[in-house]
Amino acid sequence: MESMKYRRCGQSGVLLPAISLGFWHNFGELTPESQSRAIARAAFDAGITHFDLANNYGPQPGAAELRLGKMLQDDFRGHRDELFISTKAAYDMWPGPYGSWASRKHLMASLDQSLQRMQLEYVDLFYCHRYDPETPLEETLQALVDIVRAGKALYIGLSRWPLEAAEKGYRYLRERDVPCLIYQGRLNLFDRQPLQEGILDSAQQAGVGFIGFSPLAQGLLTNRYLNGIPADSRMAHDPRFLKSDMLTPQMLQRIRALNDVAQQRGEDLATMALSWILQHEAVTSVIIGASSPDQLQRNLSCLKSAPFTEEELTIIQTIINK
Repeated sequence: MESMKYRRCGQSGVLLPAISLGFWHNFGELTPESQSRAIARAAFDAGITHFDLANNYGPQPGAAELRLGKMLQDDFRGHRDELFISTKAAYDMWPGPYGSWASRKHLMASLDQSLQRMQLEYVDLFYCHRYDPETPLEETLQALVDIVRAGKALYIGLSRWPLEAAEKGYRYLRERDVPCLIYQGRLNLFDRQPLQEGILDSAQQAGVGFIGFSPLAQGLLTNRYLNGIPADSRMAHDPRFLKSDMLTPQMLQRIRALNDVAQQRGEDLATMALSWILQHEAVTSVIIGASSPDQLQRNLSCLKSAPFTEEELTIIQTIINK
């Protein structure tokens, strides 16, 4: 835990670890419980106090929360107040018109179900997982305010909202004394939308933290695909989120060029990719996934990375703009 770095989340009293553990993969029914437990325990021992979940993480939907609930009883009993647990709602969860999106009905019901699965009285952070263009913005935001006032969440976050809606959300929540704690968005060397669209700058100006997910572009920013598609890779056997047509000759060239920069820094590509995100001062934390404690430890090496030189940043920018 001594090597973990903690960063203040916006203008709040919350300190989050620079690296957070995501429960999107490897905490559902397809992963042995013993493997999930080993990853979570190794993360906690390393100072990762923030576990990031959502109602639909699995498979099946709800499985990750159920698994965490069991671990809270078996592995982390007595450590609840050392943990910062987040979950989300707004993606497809159950059949019918109320099982998705961001109506008051869905958000309230989903959080109640999440709390039951995790065997918790409250979560530290509850997100609206995506912007709902059909539900009035005020309905969604007031539901989030009321969730905090009911004691079911300590803080509120917004995930993947467009800039204009997010800024309206920041104002609405602040005016009702339930300020938005954090914005969650996809950020990596290949997907820089929060930087390009001003989302990161806007959050910082509003006193809102920022946490990035998919920092390794689902594995593209690792050494897994330097020589093509391995037979045992996610791209080969689970193309739901990482399709083989993404690894174009141009993409492979960029990955190899970035790997050359990483090697010159004395790092592997994944370490450099994580370090690149964390060098942005507005970033509070980065959510990583892990399939084993060893992989987790390798990713944590980014906390010891040397600062980037201006020359390195220029070279990286040239590569990713190709």
